[in-house]
Amino acid sequence: MQSNDLQIDSIPPPAKKILFWLKLAVLSVILAYITYTLGQQPANWNRVWQHFQQTNWAGSLALGLVLLTPVNWALEALKWKILIRRVEAVSLTEAYQGVLAGLSLGFALPAQVGDTAGRVLSLRSGRRAEGLGASLVSGGMQFYVALLFGTAAWLHQLLTVPARDTTAGRLLFGLLTSMLLAGLGLVQVRRRLQPADNPRPWLRQLTTYLQVAGQYTSAEFIRALLVASLRYLTFSLQFYMALRLYGIALPVDDMAAGIGLVFLAKTITPAFNLLSDLGVREAASLWVFAPYGVVAPLLLTATLTLWLVNVLLPVLVGLVWVWRLRWSVDLPFRRSRAAGAEAS
Repeated sequence: MQSNDLQIDSIPPPAKKILFWLKLAVLSVILAYITYTLGQQPANWNRVWQHFQQTNWAGSLALGLVLLTPVNWALEALKWKILIRRVEAVSLTEAYQGVLAGLSLGFALPAQVGDTAGRVLSLRSGRRAEGLGASLVSGGMQFYVALLFGTAAWLHQLLTVPARDTTAGRLLFGLLTSMLLAGLGLVQVRRRLQPADNPRPWLRQLTTYLQVAGQYTSAEFIRALLVASLRYLTFSLQFYMALRLYGIALPVDDMAAGIGLVFLAKTITPAFNLLSDLGVREAASLWVFAPYGVVAPLLLTATLTLWLVNVLLPVLVGLVWVWRLRWSVDLPFRRSRAAGAEAS
């Protein structure tokens, strides 16, 4: 009988080194791009700090930005509550705690490992393999929503920004559209993800984690997808407020398209875990809004403000729940030792 407990397989040291240097190289490129763009501006980081100091935090835009933060993460918790109920029934408060714990762990663990670990380790039952699958579905839904809105945003820029309407730009639009269609195909075949249908051991192990995806009804998928979309619109509104807070005012459709492209870039770019995704959003913003003549210091101040309010603040709150996680994990060597004890 297969265990439902989460297995942790060690990554070979050479692979860890390659992954580390790859992340460092890409992160260096991002930081270099930000530095280069700032160098082309008649301002410096002192201007960014000045803009931040002059922020009217008592104004409606700043208050709205801050007050939408718990709403944003409450929607993520609601999506998690809908999806994890196939594994374990949790309250919205428990789901919220798991989400914040995962957000905090994401600062220390690579990619989405921290987010998944925080949620899975918050479960009371031992069905953590299925919990891992539910977490993958949750992340996949948010990715798909970002891809959907991002594709529409890229189409808008293709039609309105001459610099984007190139062969490469049109090929990118075709690739994004293909990814959207592939996502619909995955939803259709999800019920086939059953361990018994796969003769290869490694594939059986993989589908053990993913089989929960085949248990969701269409109604559950639609509800979770709607919540994911509502959450996307919430943090997009927060980004809009942050831009307006620093006097960045463009036509609404251009602002919406720019925000959609920034979040698309942030979604498809690997997480580097240097203070979470700090740097990715900033570099994407500088590139996306460059055709509109928005000065870099204002953009950087707006994106840093969004990061402070919408990421760092919830991370600090989530640290409280990290200490309450159930850290017991059934490792393979522990199972082998238990099996030996039973045999003796």
